[in-house]
Amino acid sequence: MNAPDKLPVFTLDAEGWVRQAERLPSPNFDGRPQNMPIGLLVVHNISLPPGQFGGDEIPAFFQNRLDHDAHPFFDEIRGVHVSSHFLVRRDGALQQFVSCDARAWHAGASSFEGRTRCNDFSIGVELEGTDDLPFTAEQYVTLAALTRVLRERYPIQAVAGHADIAPGRKTDPGPHFEWQRLRRMAALAPEALPFQPND
Repeated sequence: MNAPDKLPVFTLDAEGWVRQAERLPSPNFDGRPQNMPIGLLVVHNISLPPGQFGGDEIPAFFQNRLDHDAHPFFDEIRGVHVSSHFLVRRDGALQQFVSCDARAWHAGASSFEGRTRCNDFSIGVELEGTDDLPFTAEQYVTLAALTRVLRERYPIQAVAGHADIAPGRKTDPGPHFEWQRLRRMAALAPEALPFQPND
């Protein structure tokens, strides 16, 4: 288990970009509501095609350049325009698509503590993976380091899964995601994980 002080150190620039991330700007974003503090971090998973890792398809999807004829599944997401602020690859590599100060289109119809439109006040992090497989040690290291730097910059009070804010509609990051592992590595208080038991 990596102790929090053994995590890589990420830094944010003045425009909300992590300097250590590969920057791949997506056109799928807009402005947050004025004076809306960022209080929530949302963890997702994604793989394109489903269950396949390591290709360019996820960035291509977020940048509206996916070849929808390249795989049968891609036809199902034709015309869909979404993004996330970050993607953590299986090897722990970090990619960023939208400035943290802008509103990425990751949560969809969602609600947190009675507040709807979670995109307005959240940052979205996609983990390359599926509901059916464990995530890698490298992904936890990157996610924990990212969580720490984001909480230093923004008033993030809670970390939740997509399934927590869109129950019945979404299932990610799935049953294999180790919430308490993230809590320990990112030095989160138990109350920062409002949907998880305090064990």
